[in-house]
Amino acid sequence: MWRDIEPEARHEIEVDGYKVMAYSFGAGPETLLCLNGGPGLPCDYLREAHSCLVDQGYHVVAFDQLGTGASDRPTDSSLWTIGRYVEETETVRKALGLGKVHMLGHSWGGWLAIDYALTYPENLQTLILEDTVADMPHLVTELERLRAALGPETVAMMQKHEAQGTYDHPEYMAAITILNYRHVCRLPEWPAPVRRSLADWNMGPYGTMQGPNEFLYIGNLKDWNRIPDLPGIKVPTLITTGEHDELTPACALKMRLAIPNAELKVFANASHMPFYENPAEYYPALIDFLSRHGPN
Repeated sequence: MWRDIEPEARHEIEVDGYKVMAYSFGAGPETLLCLNGGPGLPCDYLREAHSCLVDQGYHVVAFDQLGTGASDRPTDSSLWTIGRYVEETETVRKALGLGKVHMLGHSWGGWLAIDYALTYPENLQTLILEDTVADMPHLVTELERLRAALGPETVAMMQKHEAQGTYDHPEYMAAITILNYRHVCRLPEWPAPVRRSLADWNMGPYGTMQGPNEFLYIGNLKDWNRIPDLPGIKVPTLITTGEHDELTPACALKMRLAIPNAELKVFANASHMPFYENPAEYYPALIDFLSRHGPN
């Protein structure tokens, strides 16, 4: 189960003249490299949820992506592209001498992991795609379905504010809050690592790449779709999702059908963060997958 663990080492890595901060736990022979969501979130929420795998003998690495946490925070919006983050991830992997890794990408980190896997397949032992998608236009239709459950009057109100750009209006924010508690984290009190990451959110990368909130995609990734390319991913792949996930089980199924060597786990009583919402089912599933796909 997750717990706060002090990193055994912190690493300052230069990426294109900027500082990126990485954190490592344990010294096992196999590395789990975690790519957190956002974009724009510090890695705390995902790092703290997975550093406990040191108990299983894994070397766990996470890093604050450029623009977040203890890494540099430039304001040049041209930096916020998935291609640049792929190269940043590869720079971190090489700088730390990680070799082949088990790559775990959550939410936006899953989009990043997919593009990384298609660019550097030789560097992966396995791929773990958590609460993520590979087809943004399909996701948008799913989000419209989730929003519709709020009722036609509420949806009309949200659409009015989106047309006006008044995303910070109290009634619009109230609707987003309801959706967050239904589809992002269903716990009555969100865990401390989640609150820490959210409190330090850099909206620069987020707004540029995604949009103003979790339920409106208008950034530079709004047309991103790698479903046609997923058959090129040959490593064993675990896809996970929560039954109430904002990045829905339908999105997860679309990936599972496209990746040749993939398996899918849907966690009950969970939404976008099964590692916090349903740890009793999440951790055994993850550990079982990793143990079955160690080095040959």
